[in-house]
Amino acid sequence: MTQFDGVGKPDFILLDDISEDSFMKNLQERFENARIYTYIGETVVSINPYRELDIYNDKTVEEYRNREIFERPPHVFALADAAFQDMKWRQKNACIVISGESGAGKTEASKIIMKYISKVTAHHAQYEVERVKNLLLESNPILEAFGNARTNRNDNSSRFGKYMDINFDFKADPLGGHIKTYLLEKARVISQQEGERSFHIFYQVLGGLDDQTLASLQLQRNPAQYRYLKGGGEASVITRHDKALFDKVRYAMKSMKFSPDEQTAIWKIIAAIMHLGNVDLVANHDGETSSVANMTQLEPIANLLGTKAQLIAEGLTKRTLATRGEVLVANLKASLATYTRDAMAKAMYQRLFDWVVRKVNDSVEMEDSGVESIVIGVLDIYGFEIFKLNSFEQFCINYCNEKLQQLFIKLVLKREQEEYEREGIEWVHIDYFNNETICKLIDGSPQGIFNIMDEECLRPGEDNDERILIHMDKVHIKHDHYSSNAKGVKDLRRGEEFRILHYAGDVTYSVLNFMDKNKDTFFQDLKRLLFGCKLKLLQEMWPEGANPIGEVTKRPITAGTAFKNSMIELVNQLEEKEPHYVRCIKPNNFKRSSEFDRDLCLHQVRYLGLIENVRVRRAGYAYRQKYELFMHRYKFICPSCWPCPKNGPKEGTKELMQYYNLMKVVTFGKTKIFIQNPRTLFKMERERDRHLPKVVLILQKWWRGVRVRLWLKRTKAVTLIALTFRNYKTKRWFRRVVSAFSNVRNQMDYGKSIAWPNPPPVLRKGMQYCQQIYNNWKARMIVNDIPIEKMVELRLKCIICDKVSGKKVGWGYEKEWLGNALQERPNPSQSQFAAALGDLQTLNRDNKCYYSGTVEKLNRSLKTDRRIYVVTDSRFYRMDERFTMKKKRPVEFSGVTGISMSSGRDQGVVIHCAPEYGGDCVCYVTDNRPAAELAAALCFACKRRTGKLIPITISDNIDYRISGKAKGLSFRQGPTGFQKVDGSRAVLQWSE
Repeated sequence: MTQFDGVGKPDFILLDDISEDSFMKNLQERFENARIYTYIGETVVSINPYRELDIYNDKTVEEYRNREIFERPPHVFALADAAFQDMKWRQKNACIVISGESGAGKTEASKIIMKYISKVTAHHAQYEVERVKNLLLESNPILEAFGNARTNRNDNSSRFGKYMDINFDFKADPLGGHIKTYLLEKARVISQQEGERSFHIFYQVLGGLDDQTLASLQLQRNPAQYRYLKGGGEASVITRHDKALFDKVRYAMKSMKFSPDEQTAIWKIIAAIMHLGNVDLVANHDGETSSVANMTQLEPIANLLGTKAQLIAEGLTKRTLATRGEVLVANLKASLATYTRDAMAKAMYQRLFDWVVRKVNDSVEMEDSGVESIVIGVLDIYGFEIFKLNSFEQFCINYCNEKLQQLFIKLVLKREQEEYEREGIEWVHIDYFNNETICKLIDGSPQGIFNIMDEECLRPGEDNDERILIHMDKVHIKHDHYSSNAKGVKDLRRGEEFRILHYAGDVTYSVLNFMDKNKDTFFQDLKRLLFGCKLKLLQEMWPEGANPIGEVTKRPITAGTAFKNSMIELVNQLEEKEPHYVRCIKPNNFKRSSEFDRDLCLHQVRYLGLIENVRVRRAGYAYRQKYELFMHRYKFICPSCWPCPKNGPKEGTKELMQYYNLMKVVTFGKTKIFIQNPRTLFKMERERDRHLPKVVLILQKWWRGVRVRLWLKRTKAVTLIALTFRNYKTKRWFRRVVSAFSNVRNQMDYGKSIAWPNPPPVLRKGMQYCQQIYNNWKARMIVNDIPIEKMVELRLKCIICDKVSGKKVGWGYEKEWLGNALQERPNPSQSQFAAALGDLQTLNRDNKCYYSGTVEKLNRSLKTDRRIYVVTDSRFYRMDERFTMKKKRPVEFSGVTGISMSSGRDQGVVIHCAPEYGGDCVCYVTDNRPAAELAAALCFACKRRTGKLIPITISDNIDYRISGKAKGLSFRQGPTGFQKVDGSRAVLQWSE
């Protein structure tokens, strides 16, 4: 079923009531909500929105690509895809018939279809289809310039019919194209109704050519200077768009390989036609002959065409007749001469238009390579026309629409009958209006209206249009679809008007000029005149002008017969193709995007036969669909069919219909279900809408589960890949490290000079650990080489290294540290000190002495005293020279608050103690021992005793306290010793 888009019925077949009122109401509702496309089965009804809609982008193309026509909301893309798929997969020629009145959007629809086909063509062939499409689209400015005009209904009205073929090979790759035109309204060249213009090209030439070229053509920019252009009154002016459009025409001509000489010849012919309209033909004194009023009027024409003015004058005022070897020259009356002038202008323009179309075809036609091609044709044809005054042109146009309507109904019924036979369903007779009797009234043999016109044109004597009407009254007076005054219809003028009841409504025609337009007379001597011109293009356009003057030529077929034959040929072509239809409707006459003129639209709906189309499609079954697609759309509304029917789509469809008690209103074919009434379908849709939220929740649950499982699977895979890769990178890096450091044990520096390989990002921190391990190993290797008795010294140096290295010059790491020198090293007082130390250790339960040495201490009076400093594993002792403690009690490590030293080479040290120990100890170490050794011993012992390191400060100005008084110490180079500065400051001098 056609997807609902929320506005009205997307398919007119689904209307509850088939009437004009319901049809128009649905059409208006969709138009007012920007739903410009609606289906009638497979036919697309398009209403011109008169504004840009964002429904033709690449995303929309993909939404309709390779989809069934009913799977998406109505769109011309769906119809174009159906035609393309018929051509591609079924290898069937397809055609798209676009009809509607002027301004309904036929040309735009054809462009949109071409765009879609170019998008869906295989990428490897897209260049070729783009080339063909661009050439066909670039032909539009040319064909519109020469074949379109401003009318009272449309500023760019096509005054001809157009059929485009695109040729494809068996792979659906484009090979080329072809354009054929029908019934150019050439009478517009010489006259226009009030408010209308002639063909665009005349105004574009006047407005677009530069002054120099215009002067060479002897033209002026004002269209009012030319008789053929001022028939429309005030409308016959050059607009601001004419120059821009003319530039597009010239660009398109360049793309179509129109040579500069050919373009110049075209402008000359256009200019000659304009000049020809200004030629005045007057009667001579005898009244039976005529002449050109002013020969200078012919000079521009002669110069442009490359002939003599006198030859043109003779061609307009005389007629040469050849009968059985005898050549006669007859003078023409002024009226006939004027008619000849106008006929010459119309014929020149018609031949020019035909030549331009041939030139375009030369550019786009496929090469004759012997490859069989499949065709998609696009027919952009004029719609039914009913004017106040309907003449020969409207008669032909409406006949064309009758033939297309006859074909349309025939093909629709044929398609219906074939489908019934395929599905094994009994054919039901369908009542419909068969317009075959109207077509026979017009083109039947021998008494059709076209034949009657031809017969009357062959009668000798002066033309008399009334004879045609009299003949038609005689033959068709009893025909149900023919009326005239002779039949008793009093509102028809006697001898002038007749009426035909077309399928689209009654149309009254005036027979005035029917005979003239049907004959389309153009004398042979004018053909010879034009062929004899030096302008090469004219010689190509008039090859029959080369015939000798005495040769008797056959009478050419009339315009009516030529058009009838072309329509029969067109219908035969369309019958051989798979047809698709686009019916275009114009919502109003003022190009307003928000206005819906109901009467105007109803008029078009009638003459397009849309309601008749709906009735034909609804006469049998309103809806039919393949079982697979039907199940795909509705299976979730029946428990036994969800999620999949057990016995196939056909049996599933039957189960669904039984579930809703609808078996009596449906018929089951071989591959499709047929539903009689739209209400049944609406019930199914309501049930679908009711069940859809539940299904959506289930699908969302399933899909979320699928997404999570997929995510988890991907995550595990990514993790495994990442882990494996990291392991690989790690192992490779470790191999490089092992290789680099494999022999470091035998190296003097234990690999200190070896550069570490650059690690992967994941191992940057790991490399730091490895370096730390290596440094610890290297340190152990170095330490293992150190004697055991030197280990304490090494530990002391290590513990203070971080505190003083780089801060204090010559802190003594390179010297040997003596440790408990007074006991362990030979000296005069060795035994005495050993005895005193033993007593202290026994008294205070000390186990080990880390340092003993002599210092010069600065007392409270800023004088020096020699003292012995001892650091054991539990306390810090201060002895005099006799190794006695006197009043000084041992300093617990918890009472040592800090150590200060200078940055110089002096061996001074300040040991900051708690106030209960009498204040800070200020001294310098003697016996050429470093002060850092004393500080290191204190830190090492304190660390072992308390678990904390004593803070060490490096400063050249040290503040300290003795007996509660603040004092200061500074340093300078000089004889070693303390020097008093004042009562609170001292200086420690040191020498190198």
